[in-house]
Amino acid sequence: MTRITQKFEQLKAAGCKAFIPYITAGDPDLATTESLLLALAEAGADVIELGVPFSDPMADGPVIQRASERALKNPVGVAEVLPMVNRLRQHSIGRDVPIVLFTYFNPLMQFAKEDVGKKLKAAGIDGVLITDLIPEEAESFVAEMRAADIDNIFLIAPTSTDERIKLIAEHSSGFVYVVARTGVTGVRDNISITVNDLVGRVRQQTSLPVAVGFGISTPEQVREVCGYADAAVVGSRLVQEIENNIGSPNLVERVAQLARELKQAC
Repeated sequence: MTRITQKFEQLKAAGCKAFIPYITAGDPDLATTESLLLALAEAGADVIELGVPFSDPMADGPVIQRASERALKNPVGVAEVLPMVNRLRQHSIGRDVPIVLFTYFNPLMQFAKEDVGKKLKAAGIDGVLITDLIPEEAESFVAEMRAADIDNIFLIAPTSTDERIKLIAEHSSGFVYVVARTGVTGVRDNISITVNDLVGRVRQQTSLPVAVGFGISTPEQVREVCGYADAAVVGSRLVQEIENNIGSPNLVERVAQLARELKQAC
């Protein structure tokens, strides 16, 4: 049983929902990211999505695109991220929080001749979400990750048919990620009223926990999502808070305070 599955089972037994924050690795630098990971774990993050910066982030809105640009100037890639996650596992507060690597397929290509699953597992990664990997082309990759006891998380869009939802669910483990709206990531003023119905359709195809993300930015929106889903994912709002505080000695604490407020809404 993976750390992600254990976490969702613990939350379900306690009658709670999951708060899943996202940050971009290396934004504004790796040392700050490492401090942020520990702070998010201490703030109550149930699972953390750690984004790998990429030069062509087609699924990301302007806030996360700018974060990737800042990180790539360092530069930061998978090779730099894995040792950082491994160090996180040495801290008591970071030992048990599940980490999902949020990436595009290209950054993983540097490990094409290696056993990627074992390498990720040894570093302390619990799951992977590859935004541009479709289930029709994922058989060998999913098999490799499952052999390494790493969960595969796939995105389900508002436009997904029931047939496609079933296909995605069959390739998924850990949880499935429902995209709250079409388009790229980013802060939104409201959540589409169709998301609840989409979550219901997903539940007809799988017993995996359902997380909802893309556009969730306030405690009120987190509370709304947690009313019908198993987890709320918040990314752009936290990344925006990082951007707003670059150069401030209080950056980590301000992001952690926002995370605590979002977690309390679950």
